[in-house]
Amino acid sequence: MSPTLSPLLKDEFTDRLQRRRTELKEEIRQELLSSGEAPYIELAGQVHDSADESVADILADLDYALTDRHVLELQAVEHSLGQLARNEYGVCSDCGGEIAVERLRAVPTATRCRDCQARYERGA
Repeated sequence: MSPTLSPLLKDEFTDRLQRRRTELKEEIRQELLSSGEAPYIELAGQVHDSADESVADILADLDYALTDRHVLELQAVEHSLGQLARNEYGVCSDCGGEIAVERLRAVPTATRCRDCQARYERGA
């Protein structure tokens, strides 16, 4: 099924997704610049036993997890922008039906309609 987004809605979603892409790229850049090994080395240098070292490991891992989450979101944004360019945005990847505009406004990178997303989450 082909989506029936008006040109105005396509422009709205393209703008929103491009802005989010810019934000994510900057957040990732800042995280990578500030992470390195310096925070871990600083934390590990302050620890005095293995329990404290474990906390330092967890804190360092949290920094990497946040960066990973941003990278995954950036990939979803890029995918959605590609769909917009190919006039495929707003089509459910499971049933092929249209994703409601309200859902796309809430989650611009949604790939499933509400019903299919609910089924997916129940099964996951």
